Amino acid sequence: MSADKRIALSSDHAAIPLRRAIAEHMSAQGWDVVDIGPTTPESTHYPTHGAAAARLVASGDCRLGIVLCGTGQGIMMAANKVRGIRCGVCSDTFSARMIRQHNDANMLALGARVVGEGLALEIVDAFLDASFEGGRHATRVDMISALER
Repeated sequence: MSADKRIALSSDHAAIPLRRAIAEHMSAQGWDVVDIGPTTPESTHYPTHGAAAARLVASGDCRLGIVLCGTGQGIMMAANKVRGIRCGVCSDTFSARMIRQHNDANMLALGARVVGEGLALEIVDAFLDASFEGGRHATRVDMISALER
């Protein structure tokens, strides 16, 4: 499968069950899910998992990425440290659409202790179904990218 339908998926230990539900949901929709774990419930470090998924997206191996931790905040911060990543944490479908449409986000972060499975799947769908609108938003995304240089 091409990188166009490949998505990186990772979490810390707190989000394993939700990550697995999301992986199953996306696979059923035809996505090639690159689930990089973890697989066991022992305590792990969300920066490691957020950065690993972000590197897959930044390198072009995966078009998009989804990362999860307890709140989504820490793993989002780690992912955003990788050059070329624009990751937003969302707890609602409106924000998930907007980070794609206005910010050209290439990664989504979710909090497994914040959203339930049903809402999480709706947020994932909103994120994946949206696309960047360009126009005036492109200027702003370019300004964000310039901050990395």
